[in-house]
Amino acid sequence: MSYLPSSPDMATLAELLAKYPRSGILLWKILENVKASFSPQDGGICELLITYISELNQSAFCYEAHKRSAMQLGVEAVVFGQLKADIDSANVETKLKPILQFVKKLTLTPQLISQADVKAIFEAGWDERRFLDAICLCAVVNCMNRLAIGIGIDKEISDSPKLLSVTRPVRISLLH
Repeated sequence: MSYLPSSPDMATLAELLAKYPRSGILLWKILENVKASFSPQDGGICELLITYISELNQSAFCYEAHKRSAMQLGVEAVVFGQLKADIDSANVETKLKPILQFVKKLTLTPQLISQADVKAIFEAGWDERRFLDAICLCAVVNCMNRLAIGIGIDKEISDSPKLLSVTRPVRISLLH
């Protein structure tokens, strides 16, 4: 349910975009562009990052929707709780951990980002383009989470078919 008087039954950002195309078209295009730069071989990494960022933002609807998509793409359900508890001990690829640490800091305490954070990413084997993709993904997800929370569609979680469903291959990974 949204806070919009004209659309109290609105339940997704896609519905908002359908009603007000100018309100989110650039966000969707940026997200589409960033997702298109990911590799399909790494099963769910992009959706994992979106889910993790949404959890950090306490955006329940976005978290649940993207968690389902990530699991459909091969991410194990246990990983989400592990990331919430401790990135370093989570059962994810070691190379992914500096990016997870970075998006956490960029989401929660962006003023604390330092050269040391970035150095850890490059030392783990990331290239500049993938680093930029991760920053763009984090920025867009943060904005979309706030949009969902702000219009009120983030209040109810259900087994609604309106939640994301992956029915075709999606390019999703930051890793080569």
